[in-house]
Amino acid sequence: MTNRSSRPARTAPPSRSGSGAARRKAAAFRAAEAARQRRLRVLRWGGSVALVAAAVTVIVVLALSGGGGHHGSGASAASSDTASATLTGPPGPEGIVLEEGTPLAPASTAATGQTTDGVQCNSMEQAVYHIHTHLTVYVNGALRPIPAGIGVVEPVAQQGSRGTFDEASRCYYWLHTHAQDGIIHVEAPSHATYTLGQFFGIWHQTLGPHQVGPATGNVTTYVNGKRYTGDPASITLTSHEDIQLDLGTPTVAPRRVDWSHAQL
Repeated sequence: MTNRSSRPARTAPPSRSGSGAARRKAAAFRAAEAARQRRLRVLRWGGSVALVAAAVTVIVVLALSGGGGHHGSGASAASSDTASATLTGPPGPEGIVLEEGTPLAPASTAATGQTTDGVQCNSMEQAVYHIHTHLTVYVNGALRPIPAGIGVVEPVAQQGSRGTFDEASRCYYWLHTHAQDGIIHVEAPSHATYTLGQFFGIWHQTLGPHQVGPATGNVTTYVNGKRYTGDPASITLTSHEDIQLDLGTPTVAPRRVDWSHAQL
C-alpha cells in the first residue's frame, strides 16, 4: 500500500494578490517601453532638425560665397527659378505642357545606338540616377519644340489620353526624350555630370553661343530664369531645371515650367 505521506505536496494556486502584482508589473513594463519609444522618436526628430539646419547653413554659406555652382564657369544662374511667366499649352502625357510648333530638328537625326560623348545606349532605362530637366528653344521669337524620341532608339509611340509617349524597342540613351514637352530624362547607372552639349551630341545637332541645331545667330541663354553667360553646351543638367535658349530677335522673356502637375 502506498504511503500517502510520501506523495509530493501539491503546489497551491497563485493567490489573487500575486496575480494582480504580475499584471501591475506587466503594465509598468509596457508604460516604460512606451515612454522609451517616445524619447527615441523625440531624439530622432531632433537629430533630423539638426541635420536640416546644418544643410541650410551650408547652402546659405555656399550661396553667399558664390560656391557650389553646377552650371559651368560662365554661369550666373541661381538654383531657384526667377522667371515671372509660366509656359502654357495643352497638357502632355508627363503632366508637362506640350510644345506646339515646328520642331527645331527631327529626332531621326539622333544617334542609333553607338556610345556618343561618353553616353551609352542600354536595353533598359537606368534608375540609379534619375532626374528631369526642361528645355525650351525660341528662334526669332517663335517656339521651336524639342521632339519626342531623341535618344530613344527605334521608338514605338504609345497612345495615351494626353498624347503619345515614345518607348524604345532597341535601347535608351542615358539622356532622352519621351514626349514633345521639352523634358530631357537623365536616367543613368551612376551619379555623374551630364551636360546640354551631350544631349545635343546624341541628337547630332550643333549647340554653341551662335548656333542651336540648324538655326544660327546670337544665343541668349537663361537657366532657371537668370541669364547664363557661358557656352550653353556646358550647362549641367540638374533636377527640375528650366533651360531656355533664345536665338535671334526678338528674344522671349524667360519662362518657367509648372512641375507641380508632373510625376517627375
